[in-house]
Amino acid sequence: MTIPLSDYDFPFPEELIASEAAEPRDSARLMAVDRASGGWTHRVFRELPQLLRPGDCVVLNKTKVMSCRLIGRKKTGGKADLLLVKELEPGVWAALASGLKRGGGLEFADGLAAQVEGVNEAGEYVVRFNSTDLQGHFERHGLAPLPPYIAKKRAPRDSDRQRYQTVYAQHQGSIAAPTAGLHFTEGVLAALRERGVELAYVTLHVGRGTFRPITADDAARHEMLPEWYRLDERDAGVIARAKASGGRVVSVGTTTTRTLETLAARPEGFGAGEGWTSLYITPGRPFALIGGLITNFHLPKSTPLLLAAAFLGREKLLDAYREAFAMRYRLYSFGDAMLIL
Repeated sequence: MTIPLSDYDFPFPEELIASEAAEPRDSARLMAVDRASGGWTHRVFRELPQLLRPGDCVVLNKTKVMSCRLIGRKKTGGKADLLLVKELEPGVWAALASGLKRGGGLEFADGLAAQVEGVNEAGEYVVRFNSTDLQGHFERHGLAPLPPYIAKKRAPRDSDRQRYQTVYAQHQGSIAAPTAGLHFTEGVLAALRERGVELAYVTLHVGRGTFRPITADDAARHEMLPEWYRLDERDAGVIARAKASGGRVVSVGTTTTRTLETLAARPEGFGAGEGWTSLYITPGRPFALIGGLITNFHLPKSTPLLLAAAFLGREKLLDAYREAFAMRYRLYSFGDAMLIL
């Protein structure tokens, strides 16, 4: 099946790209879209529990974002700005950056130093540090890995570490936030439980696979990079029981969706498990498990946009986006949300 990438391109108002998160988190706007009709209503995120039914199950990704953007200097002079994306071996990381040279030395705070060893097949720099444990340096000096469209609008600040993180984050390992979850507060989670909605959690460590651009004119030719996931027995049981009793499994974000659909597609059927997924969900692919999706408004020609189109339908999704633009919804990682049921 051919998927013309141009079918998922559209103009949007640049000024609607959110560089600041809504405060409080649950004051973000929520467009509730009916999957069957494509109709919508305009709500506020804290009203989410009212839109769900007792017996539904909301599934969230509890990965934790690493403060893995490091600012230093090249030994030859000039700024070094690295986004560390994957540890290849102890002390050796793949990084996104520009202007680095093979063999070049880099210097950071507290005596941390590194040497650029080259570029790998994925176009990432391979950087060897003089330490095999960078977590302490991340905590003291690392910056939140905000998307480039936010970083170019404003300078990073310490508060980004907390705000570019879900309130339920537990397991460190992501280089980007599962942004659909940023709108949840402890109050919203409590209200869902009081409503009789079950809560369950997966972990998928967000890597480059989630946000790597599609470059092929035929989007079907794009390949996702693998990302690590886990679902434990307790949460698998909660999800399976909700599904069996007629509840809707409402997935929070595209990372959670890809985890659940990966597990549902196994020969042995849905259940607990862990591993690596490179599942790429595009229009035309059926959904085996989820019956609802909470997501943000995505960049044109992106893999999360195609996943949302697969769930709602291309024309209905683009109609909803046009309405969102007209109603001045805030876009992308720190923007507003959409609920598709």
